[in-house]
Amino acid sequence: MPHTAGILYPGYSAEDDYPTLERLLGEDVRLPLVHTLMREDAHRVDALLDVGSDEVLAEGARALGPVDSVIWACTSGSFVFGWSGAREQVEKLQAVTGLPTSSTSFAFVHAAALLGLRRVAVAATYPADVADRFVDFLRAGDLEVVRLSSRGIVTAAEVGTLGREQVLAFAEANDDDQAEALLMPDTALHTAAWIDEIEQRLGKPVLTANQVSAWEALRLAGANLSREGLGSLFRTGAGR
Repeated sequence: MPHTAGILYPGYSAEDDYPTLERLLGEDVRLPLVHTLMREDAHRVDALLDVGSDEVLAEGARALGPVDSVIWACTSGSFVFGWSGAREQVEKLQAVTGLPTSSTSFAFVHAAALLGLRRVAVAATYPADVADRFVDFLRAGDLEVVRLSSRGIVTAAEVGTLGREQVLAFAEANDDDQAEALLMPDTALHTAAWIDEIEQRLGKPVLTANQVSAWEALRLAGANLSREGLGSLFRTGAGR
């Protein structure tokens, strides 16, 4: 039987990364996706608090079919609540799902821990004030951010229009020699098809939002995650 991880995804931007991830991961994986309500498409704190509200996530969770685990696949809509608020968000969502549940923000921290990372660079598409909150979240997860770059894009829809060359150039331009890995935190950013290529260019692990979301959800579902084609994280597997 395939392992099935339910994806709660806000609005419409790079949700087609998940069929790409499903194809690359193989026939024993399913990643069904539900679009959750986005009243306003804005990387702005008040809008993000609404996107990640308990009511919105509960409604999305109730629309999922039978799954083995659930991931709230929105980085900014989780870290914007802070570490304790993001933990409470997951706990309330898990109370609805009755299943192993997590969010993209915690997926980044768990993936970094699996790879033994301590110092990272962050290439964020968000405005600077939102990107700063991601840095605060990572620090709470015992990660040191040696470089932060913010592209300043307000809407997820615009982020979703960035193509391969733009994404690769953005990654290369915002890496740092002191960083053990590069993190690209927006689930609105297409990356799934290009993770290996980005890693080859940078010569180090790259963690991207949709990649870590799928990894976290499948890890919670008990899947075997040692796979090729999706970067160092999936080659390493599930850890403990």
